[in-house]
Amino acid sequence: MICPDRSFYNRSTELVAMELLGNKLVRLMSHGQEKPKRVSGIIVETEAYGSNEDAASHAFRGLTLRNAVMFGEVGRAYIYFIYGNHFCLNVSAKPLEIEAGAVLIRAIQPLEGLRIMKIFRKNCQELSLTSGPGKLSQALNIQKSLNGEDMTDEKSDIHIEFGVKPPGMIATKRIGTSRALDKKWRFISLSLSEQGFVKNRFASRRV
Repeated sequence: MICPDRSFYNRSTELVAMELLGNKLVRLMSHGQEKPKRVSGIIVETEAYGSNEDAASHAFRGLTLRNAVMFGEVGRAYIYFIYGNHFCLNVSAKPLEIEAGAVLIRAIQPLEGLRIMKIFRKNCQELSLTSGPGKLSQALNIQKSLNGEDMTDEKSDIHIEFGVKPPGMIATKRIGTSRALDKKWRFISLSLSEQGFVKNRFASRRV
């Protein structure tokens, strides 16, 4: 499989967030001497977070130990713990002239390893397995130990591979924040149905 290279992420964070839709998020899970098992899903929802121009971003107030990945090499996993109960997965992305940036992966459409996802989620409902950042991190067993992983390397335990561009998308305000609500930096894949274009059913419920 081919992963987007570093140059893919060395662009506008907003553009990267849009173009990640349709690509595949892959988690390789190892157990002893067995061949790593692939657990994956198609990215259907993202949010872009900028630097000191974006009050909703972790990078807004500058570099810290927590947000260091946002300021470093692009294409790296930025993982943080939130609300005291789940992790969120981001990938660092920014143009050279911007100090920091990352894209939050909010939802995926399950593709490989559904049985494993259901075990980690303790949930058998496919539509709600990965329809939110906390849910997908739980389903893919994403932990803080993966922070900084190279997501451009197909051998990394967490990485992104090229997929198929969705037929359409919508942009909305980001959710879970009361800041920078003027920025429509949340992007959701659309699917084509008999009724026309509809929001991908595996995205988070809120619009």
